[in-house]
Amino acid sequence: MAELVIMPRQGQSVESCIITEWKKKKGEAVKTGDILFSYETDKSAFDEKSPSDGVILEVFAAEGDDVPCLDPVCVIGKEGEDISALVAGAKKDAATPAAEEKPAEKPAEAAPAAAADASSAPKPEDGFVRISPRARRLAEKTGADISAAVPSGPMGRIIERDINAVLDRGLFAGAEKAAAQPEAPAAPAAAPEYEDVKIPNIRKVIARSMHASLAEMAQLTLNSSFDAGKILSFRAAVKAAGENSGLNNITVNDIVLFAVSRTLLSHRDVNANYLADRDVMRYFAHANLGIAVDTPRGLIVPTLFSADTLTLNELSGKAKELIKAAQAGSISPDLLTGGSFTVTNLGSLGVESFTPVINPPQTAILGVDCVTRRVKQVNGHDVFYDAMGLSLTFDHRALDGAPAAKFLRDLCFNLEHFDLLMAK
Repeated sequence: MAELVIMPRQGQSVESCIITEWKKKKGEAVKTGDILFSYETDKSAFDEKSPSDGVILEVFAAEGDDVPCLDPVCVIGKEGEDISALVAGAKKDAATPAAEEKPAEKPAEAAPAAAADASSAPKPEDGFVRISPRARRLAEKTGADISAAVPSGPMGRIIERDINAVLDRGLFAGAEKAAAQPEAPAAPAAAPEYEDVKIPNIRKVIARSMHASLAEMAQLTLNSSFDAGKILSFRAAVKAAGENSGLNNITVNDIVLFAVSRTLLSHRDVNANYLADRDVMRYFAHANLGIAVDTPRGLIVPTLFSADTLTLNELSGKAKELIKAAQAGSISPDLLTGGSFTVTNLGSLGVESFTPVINPPQTAILGVDCVTRRVKQVNGHDVFYDAMGLSLTFDHRALDGAPAAKFLRDLCFNLEHFDLLMAK
């Protein structure tokens, strides 16, 4: 009996996913476990496997389509099987959520040129606009004219790329389109001096988040350093002990995360979210640490929940699991939210000081810098030591400079006296 394959819901916060590649085509035979198609959320990538043996009898979405979770994607059954009722039901189910939406408001005034462009967009027969959740959010945020979008998604749905096309044409709700500029004369044929590459979805997400962070927050960065001798010695001892110690490969970054998780509990304004739209400060009972991870697809920040309840060895193991999943692109979207504070480490790249950008709606972020050789006076004598820098960016709307400086001071003390911190 034929069955529908739907778009899975990868995490409670995910409303839709983009199909990146079809591995099998309509009419092609598949076996249970064969990969049908690949898809991605904002920051993770997945493969959907065939639930049974059969033939792909119908496909409802193409590569690049933004498909709402639980919407039908394809039908698998026996060759020649009648699936007309199943297809009709699938189309009805896919159209139902959109039919409940209100019609998009038309612009108050529009220039003739804009009207001409918009006229190419097919108008739904029932008067309702079918649009994916992600496309609607983008339109609301940018003010794009939905009525000018030409649907290219399944069942005549407007998807994110259609809204981007509207923005590229400069069409905004209630605004006149800029006068068309005459095309410049064609340049003589020559070897290309550059390459235009389509911006991937994850890069768009990072761009929007970072721009919103800098545009909407009052960010200020404090820089300090501490004597890293004890944590470097501890790290060297763990490394020398190897597998015989029964410990994970505890890194300097793990040690910093451990110290941060303990220090945050005494500084609740730093371990918080500033929810400006609701005039609310959300204070966390535990340290939910965001770990900035550089991946082939871009910056991803998975959350290590309740890090303050973990031993150093447990923290090291869980952090590595999160980092590995993020780099593989298989991390659950539910692990990319809920952070109370973020740590980003550029020390391994030789960066001595930088200004990390806050991950909204968190109130602060810690940048970990490299180790440098410095001199300090001990009993009247100049002594060389290994100094590690820390860069704390905080949102001045949520807390003042003194509380932020106290957190940085206490963190430096805990790292400089890491043996005492471990004894608590």
